[in-house]
Parts: sequence; structure tokens; C-alpha cells
Amino acid sequence: MTKKNVISENGIRRNPPQKKGLLQRYAAAPHIVWSVLFIIAPLIFVAYYSFTDADGVFTLANISAFFTEKYLIIFFRSVKLALIATAICLLLGYPIAYFISRSKPKTQKVLILLLMLPMWMNFLIRTYAIMVLVQDTGIINSFLGKFGIGPIHILGTEGAVIIGMVYDYLPFMILPIYSVMSKLDNRLIEAASDLGCNGFGVLRKVIFPLSLSGVISGVTMVLVPSISTFYISQKLGGVDTLLIGDVIEQQYTASNYNMTASLSLILMLILLVGLAIVNHYSDGDGGGMMP
Repeated sequence: MTKKNVISENGIRRNPPQKKGLLQRYAAAPHIVWSVLFIIAPLIFVAYYSFTDADGVFTLANISAFFTEKYLIIFFRSVKLALIATAICLLLGYPIAYFISRSKPKTQKVLILLLMLPMWMNFLIRTYAIMVLVQDTGIINSFLGKFGIGPIHILGTEGAVIIGMVYDYLPFMILPIYSVMSKLDNRLIEAASDLGCNGFGVLRKVIFPLSLSGVISGVTMVLVPSISTFYISQKLGGVDTLLIGDVIEQQYTASNYNMTASLSLILMLILLVGLAIVNHYSDGDGGGMMP
């Protein structure tokens, strides 16, 4: 028995939609199993431990502890340093991404390779490299000493933590912006110049609005790990630069899994709410032109 054709509004005969085959319907099964085992199940365990005590009794003490002065100070310090590091990454990464995107194709490949090369090294090694640079007897202070400056105490301060964040996460800002900029239509830039826009006007009215989606992606990819980092602050910071990631790591080391889970859950929810707000106000802005 043949299937009847469906006549659309414009009179064109179309075949009715075919039901998905068995292979197509279950092609996503491995992904679903993976998501359940390694995403949903861990989140359920985190939620369970967040609202129970060591005896498994329901309690809100772990959640309410986050909103005490002790943890709020640490959290706002984490947000402050993460925002500063993200802003610096944006200021440095945007012109670098633009320069790479305007280069010749072969040059782009070389520059991207040089950008990614440090990322192939272990995260711990990169952090130790920063320690060598910023310590009192490090390369930076040795160079400044030749001009009679310093030594400047950097290691063990918030400035060292910010430097470590920028160094480790800068590629995550550059690559999304470069990916968007490399696809820009040069005719739009030429048209803006022909219509009387100077260099800054072209940047403000054409290039930046069209690359906004890359900027938002880069900010997200730098801000989230910067807030939750702990190893950078441990090696580059001091006793006054304790971040929320350090507290979570300390609670886990002390086998206080309930407090660990509650801090992780609250931090995750705050980050998700922040990202949702950013995505809400950025929808549709990436491809528009600023007035």
C-alpha cells in the first residue's frame, strides 16, 4: 500500500514525514546514558548531601552557612578577582583576536598555534612558571632591578592571583572572539568607511556589535573558571586571598562532604543565574548594528 502525498498550501505535493527508524531513535542512547551517569546522577548526590547532615538527616544548616559573613567575604573576593581578570582578558584578547583575524591565512595558523602551545602544557606547570616570574627574585624583579626599581613584592598578593588567571585563561577569551571575527564580511567594514566612519566608529558600530556573541562566549569561558579556581590562589596568593574554590577544596579534604556539596551547589546556581541573565540580554544582539 502506497502512502498518500500531502498537498501543501501552495499546491505542491509533498511526501508525509517519515517516522524515525529504530537506529535513528536510539542513536542518542549513549549520550543519554552518559548524561545520566556523569551529569544528572552527580547533581542528585550533590543536592542530597547539601540538604542533609552527616547522619543523613534533612537540614538547611549547610545552605544557611554560606550566607554568613565568613563565606560571603570569600565569595565576593572571588567574584571581584574573577571580574578583574575577565576584564583584563577582554582588553588584551579583543585586539589580539582582531589582529589574528585580519592576518593572512598562513599567519593566522601560526599565531593560533603559538596561542595554543602553552595550553598543551600541564596546568600546574604553567602556574609554577608564573611563580618563577613574579617572585621577589624572579625574572620580572631581576629585570626591574637593572633600572634601579624594586624588588616589587607580587607573589602572595591578589595581583599575583589575577596575573595567574589572565595567563591561564586568556586563550579562552581570544579563541571565541577570533572565531567570530574571522567570519566577518569585509564589505561591511569597507561600507562603513566609505560612509564616513573613522576607525573608532567602524569598531563601535560594525565590528564590536557583530563580534558580541564571541565576546559573551569569551567572558563566560573566563569568568566561570576564574570564580571557582583554587590552585592558582593557593600557589600565587597568600592567606588573605582565600577564594571560594579554596574553601570547597578544604572542606572536601576534611571529609566534610555536606558542606562541600552545599557550597558547590550554591556556587553553581549563582553562576547559572548569572549566565542566564547575560544570555537573555544578549540574544539577538550579536548580529545587529548599533545605532
